[in-house]
Amino acid sequence: MSASRSMQGIDEAALQALARVLAPHLVQGGVLHLVGDLGAGKTTFARALLVALGVEGRIKSPTYSLIESYRVGDDLRVHHLDLYRIADAGELEWLGLHDLLEGRSLLVVEWPERGTGALPPPDLRLALAHAGEVRDLEAVAFSIRGEAWLAGFGKPNGG
Repeated sequence: MSASRSMQGIDEAALQALARVLAPHLVQGGVLHLVGDLGAGKTTFARALLVALGVEGRIKSPTYSLIESYRVGDDLRVHHLDLYRIADAGELEWLGLHDLLEGRSLLVVEWPERGTGALPPPDLRLALAHAGEVRDLEAVAFSIRGEAWLAGFGKPNGG
């Protein structure tokens, strides 16, 4: 199973709008991987997604802490991971990833390739790439849940 969708020429405002479109589909939890070079828009997307999910207050980047966790509503826990600074996936063992997935939880992972073997597989992977002043995005579903997310993940204007 591997459905995909590509979008080209996405500026920062459109990237944030895409996060707002995707957010309602993620409220039951799952795993979202964000892939791309430095500055491709992974953190911009993650922050917009967290705001759209209802996270209030300051949203800190987990670049140094590796993980920032948030409670959304009564029972959704959202864990934002940034694995850029780890050298080996074994370093993730102390995070207790399996415990993070208990109950209704959403794992949003930047730089997931650095955690290969230690991370749960994604339901959806969003790959961002620089395309001049804008970005290209490829969304690939890896589960039935990811396919449902992808089906609801249209263009920011709903088209």
